[in-house]
Amino acid sequence: MRRVWLVLLVLLLPLPAAAVTSPADMLPDAAQEERARALGREIRCMVCQNQSIEDSEVGLARDLRLLVRERITAGDSDAQVKDFLHARYGDFVLLRPPFAWNTLILWATPLVALLVGFGLILLARRGTAGVPPPAPLSAEEQRRLAEIEAAIKFNDGNRA
Repeated sequence: MRRVWLVLLVLLLPLPAAAVTSPADMLPDAAQEERARALGREIRCMVCQNQSIEDSEVGLARDLRLLVRERITAGDSDAQVKDFLHARYGDFVLLRPPFAWNTLILWATPLVALLVGFGLILLARRGTAGVPPPAPLSAEEQRRLAEIEAAIKFNDGNRA
């Protein structure tokens, strides 16, 4: 039975996303097609936002895939294709936007979040450092605790 579950798990694992491009949209030259796919993995689908145009099935992503292939066929270099899309759609179209003053918050946010989290952990630990340990139980408290534990054991024994 374990093997059946293992086989099902392996079959259900997410497989690497393949380009959604239909065979009719692909370039006849394999080298150009590979360039187009590599570029497509660097360009953001503006509808899905966290997927490349190669991984997205949205119509806009298909249009951008076709545009990339059209520019490659026209003889543009990879940088020229990226510059063309960047000029049209801005920094957001690139999955790895350039480091600039207007994208500083994008690049700095993970570091700031990490530092804030680390600071909060230090503050929480500092707040508990000066707390004295609890006083030991008195004889009366220990007797009462023993009664409660005995009652719990008795009730657990009757349930079984």
